[in-house]
Amino acid sequence: MEIKIMKNILDRNQNRANEVRSLMTEKNVTMVNIISSPGAGKTTLLERTLEELGDRFRIGVIEGDITTDRDAQRLKRFDIPIVMINTEGGCHLDSHSISKVLDLFELDNLDFLFVENVGNLICPSQFDLGETFKLAVVSTTEGDDKPAKYPMLFREAKAVLLNKIDLMPYTNFNIENFRSDLGKINAGVPLFETSFTRGDGLKDWFGWISRQVSGSL
Repeated sequence: MEIKIMKNILDRNQNRANEVRSLMTEKNVTMVNIISSPGAGKTTLLERTLEELGDRFRIGVIEGDITTDRDAQRLKRFDIPIVMINTEGGCHLDSHSISKVLDLFELDNLDFLFVENVGNLICPSQFDLGETFKLAVVSTTEGDDKPAKYPMLFREAKAVLLNKIDLMPYTNFNIENFRSDLGKINAGVPLFETSFTRGDGLKDWFGWISRQVSGSL
């Protein structure tokens, strides 16, 4: 019975995800589903991206969190459309929650819609939101075994950002092991080795994400 229930949930989620994806395609909006563990740097990545690209692209953000709106508050200074979704204990966003808030955006006036999913490497990877692609964000302080332990996310991600490389000397993170595991799971996936706070590697990220705008894929 439990397996049947989960299948029905996923089926319903996929149907709505397909509707969301069709709408994004119709409106020429590139929707990016950002997935990471808590504290890996998703919000800081959005801050740096908005600082660099906010004048070139029209950007909206959906913030997913269990209870607070603190991440959304950090982005208010950019004067962009932001919608907060509190899951009230849920470990991920789903396509129904995304669909319900899309009317709050003027999609005709957006190039990108970034979705900062709930901090979790497992559940968010299993639920299609209707995104254009998934983006995996990890940090050196989490350990180098994340691709091997959570292959679904890294298999589906269109790009991977490895954050906090400036802290690598103070950890036991083995960059070669990380690259090797990632290559076995998703050969050729772009990997950006970065420090969101210090700025390392962000120039390449800015160039790559700029080329992903709908219509230039």
